[in-house]
Amino acid sequence: MSLEFILTSLVVVLLPGTGVLYTLAVGLSRGFKASIAAAVGCTFGIIPAAVASIIGLAAVLHTSALAFQILKYAGVAYLFFMAWNIVKDGGPMDIEEEKSPRSLVKIAVTGALINVLNPKLSLFFLAFLPQFISPASASSTHELVQLALAFMVMTFIVFVGYGAFSASARTYIISRPSVLRWIKRGFAGTFGFLGLKLATSD
Repeated sequence: MSLEFILTSLVVVLLPGTGVLYTLAVGLSRGFKASIAAAVGCTFGIIPAAVASIIGLAAVLHTSALAFQILKYAGVAYLFFMAWNIVKDGGPMDIEEEKSPRSLVKIAVTGALINVLNPKLSLFFLAFLPQFISPASASSTHELVQLALAFMVMTFIVFVGYGAFSASARTYIISRPSVLRWIKRGFAGTFGFLGLKLATSD
């Protein structure tokens, strides 16, 4: 595993995408423990894309417009649902000091679905992982699996860091309702924007 792969992967993971936004939102609304569940879900949501890339299923998404469109619009609908869920009153991401705990499993499943329903993630792995296979490798499949696992470990570590950061700001946010309203609108608007961006992708 090259240093180039590690550095490139860290840059990719650090970039704010849907998984990062979700983990930040959960950390703000539910605290650090819940943000770990979100990080776990987002990390495990990478598995289908990695497996698809390794066995070549991502190539089907690349060549079949219908398959790509079906998965794409499922992802778009889910991102819009996330945006609506964040902004509505009484939604699961309301930030309140006293609130019944939401199931950590549900938080993780939501995080996983965010990545599973993103066809561009499979295409990313199809283009990304093969670049770092050693020419001297005896088994490219084995090396691809190692690279995918390393990418997932980095994703989890970085997302836990994001969750810890947002959870630490929770008390400050709770005491300022106006700031809370703008943060919710910001998260909802960003999820909506990402949904529109995915909807217009080819």
